[in-house]
Amino acid sequence: MPRSLKTGDGKDFVSAICKQAADEAFLSVDGFNGDGIADTKHHGGPDRAVCMYSDEHYALWEKQFSCTLSPSTFGENLTVGGMLEDEVCIGDIYQVGNAVIQVTQGRVPCNTISQRTGLPGLMKEMIKTGLTGYLCRVVKEGIVHSNSIITLLQRDPNNVSILYANEVYFQRPKDQDGLKRILAVDALADEWKDMLIKRLEKLQTTKKERTTR
Repeated sequence: MPRSLKTGDGKDFVSAICKQAADEAFLSVDGFNGDGIADTKHHGGPDRAVCMYSDEHYALWEKQFSCTLSPSTFGENLTVGGMLEDEVCIGDIYQVGNAVIQVTQGRVPCNTISQRTGLPGLMKEMIKTGLTGYLCRVVKEGIVHSNSIITLLQRDPNNVSILYANEVYFQRPKDQDGLKRILAVDALADEWKDMLIKRLEKLQTTKKERTTR
């Protein structure tokens, strides 16, 4: 739940990034029961009910930044193995425990990660590498256990990986073909869909203006 925290230089901030481990929890369309949100503008909602992050990245960041990261450092609901950003696609449907979830977008890292870890370079590296984790909607509610097996039920036919989407989103904002490819995914989160449509329309309008001059 949201609580008052302190940055490395002693400044106060309120966040629910510090998750507590649980042997089991009920996953509803709004997220895990008992999981709170401080910044409801940028977090939560049906398209962002579950945040997932790969366990493999912890060793990478600990080595790069010479640090020890606590469990759920990135505020993820599920720390998972074998589900990297270049393998997981937007629209993929997974069963986890008794619940069924669908990947909707890559995660957009926020400054709360820097505030919690005291490592401002970490968020920048997450964005640079595309190792951001990803968000999901809940297709079927159910109980999830800490040792639940995650099974791929359906691969989205567009094969737009989280890593690819992140590269277009962060590194190639003017890539019209890339934007169109992401927008072709029906399961894409509404927020990303609206934002990418606006970005694409702006690029197309600018191109037309240059052509008519």
